[in-house]
Amino acid sequence: MTQPGTAPLDTTLDEALQGKVFQAVLFDMDGTLVDSTQAVTRSWLRWGAEVGLGPSFTGPEHGIPARQMIATLVAEELVETSVTRLTELELADTDGVRILAGAAELMAGIPEARRAIVTSCGRELCLVRLGAADFTAPNTVVTIDDTSRGKPFPEPFLLAAERLGVDPARCVVVEDAPAGLAAARAAGCATIGVVGTHLAADLEADLVVSGLDRLRVSVRDDGVVFHLVTEP
Repeated sequence: MTQPGTAPLDTTLDEALQGKVFQAVLFDMDGTLVDSTQAVTRSWLRWGAEVGLGPSFTGPEHGIPARQMIATLVAEELVETSVTRLTELELADTDGVRILAGAAELMAGIPEARRAIVTSCGRELCLVRLGAADFTAPNTVVTIDDTSRGKPFPEPFLLAAERLGVDPARCVVVEDAPAGLAAARAAGCATIGVVGTHLAADLEADLVVSGLDRLRVSVRDDGVVFHLVTEP
């Protein structure tokens, strides 16, 4: 497995991926399928200003559920109202949310029964952002509303595998954030890191790519096989 700081970018498939047939592909959403970074940052900074976090607060850590982050920033009695307010801000701000290169094509190439979105945001916000990006959601979508613990814990990916009826060890997770990749490893999944919200050196994964336009899949009766292309 690739370690942080030594990630080969867009070069060769690791042994964990080379020729392996995966029963399912589990995609993160924000920063992996859609670019919502600016909208996310604007909402968090506005919320931070409202609760008085001051200029040292520069925004969220990507890939971790909002409630988990908020609980580290405000008093316990303010968490619930803060989550509600942040959700309001995020639902209202979809300016600039767009599909990332190669995401729609890669998702479309995977059979419905073998694909899922697994995101740290709530279901309503997930669907709003996908709608803003004009991205068609797969039938299986797991959000923080569905799990007791979010990334970096493995529950979201374990639940997605269960809903698809596959072994997590036969799944590959596509993620842009260290927290999501850690959750995938804890669930026993193979991993593909996507550069964007984090540098390649920060992503510990079986393969790190500069974008989903570097990936192709071929479909077999028992799953899908990934192929790496050096040109989009």
